[in-house]
Amino acid sequence: MELLKNVLVVLHLIGWAIVLGGTLVNLRTPRIATGVLHGALTALVTGILIVGVSEMSDELRDPNMAKIGVKLVIALVVTALVVVGQRRPEKVTTGFLGAIAGLTALNVAIAVLWR
Repeated sequence: MELLKNVLVVLHLIGWAIVLGGTLVNLRTPRIATGVLHGALTALVTGILIVGVSEMSDELRDPNMAKIGVKLVIALVVTALVVVGQRRPEKVTTGFLGAIAGLTALNVAIAVLWR
């Protein structure tokens, strides 16, 4: 079970890396890169699976549901922004991409710093 959780964490981090990298690369010419949606969905789904695996395992500590709730809301907002940016490319500005990048960095920071 621990191996599965670790594989999911790696995929989760790769998903967020795709979102952050794809967003930062396109700041000069504001647009949503094609892989950003896939990265956001990968991070969202693997995050949910990580919580499920953690709940099923016999770990001594229970997952922090407040932290998970905050991270889920941020992930849903990032995913929604990416979907809107892909469907309405004329709305994508540097600020729009900055919001995606900032929320992605915030989500990673919450994962690391909230104990």
